[in-house]
Amino acid sequence: MGRWEPDAQGRLQQAAMALYTERGFDQTTVAEIAERAGLTERTFFRYFADKREVLFGGQRQLLEQLTKSVAEDSDSATPLDAISAALQEAAAIFDDRRDGSRQRQAVIDANPALQERERTKRFALAAAMADGLVSRGVAEATARLTAEAGAAVFQLAFEQWLADDTHDLAYFVRRAVADLKASL
Repeated sequence: MGRWEPDAQGRLQQAAMALYTERGFDQTTVAEIAERAGLTERTFFRYFADKREVLFGGQRQLLEQLTKSVAEDSDSATPLDAISAALQEAAAIFDDRRDGSRQRQAVIDANPALQERERTKRFALAAAMADGLVSRGVAEATARLTAEAGAAVFQLAFEQWLADDTHDLAYFVRRAVADLKASL
């Protein structure tokens, strides 16, 4: 096995996505992922708690970034503007990942358990942004409502971004926020 080749985590992610696409998530084992990557199962578990984490890894960093960005936005920013700015900043993470994001989303869309995990991720996204707003002194009810709207904005923007190659994700975030503001 090529255990000493660089980027073990990336190789595991590529192998997992290829297998999930070929066979389906439920029909793919950790052993098969590790073998396809030229690594051991033990190496797999150094990077991922389970095979779902290949699809949902990086969430902690995103949540921390969102909380911090919302909390540190200018004092004059409205709660929705602070969330919008944080989501646009976070969108840059995805700029060069559209094809991989499409593949990931197709795997999730084909599996009800993964869809549930994706909904849990959205809830965590809203909670992180609400925490950022509360730390700015925004009332908890307002923070929660605004953060839930922000999570819905991000979900809609992400779906539109996957379907349209002409703009970056931040564009769709701005557009969804503008649509939300126009509806209020």
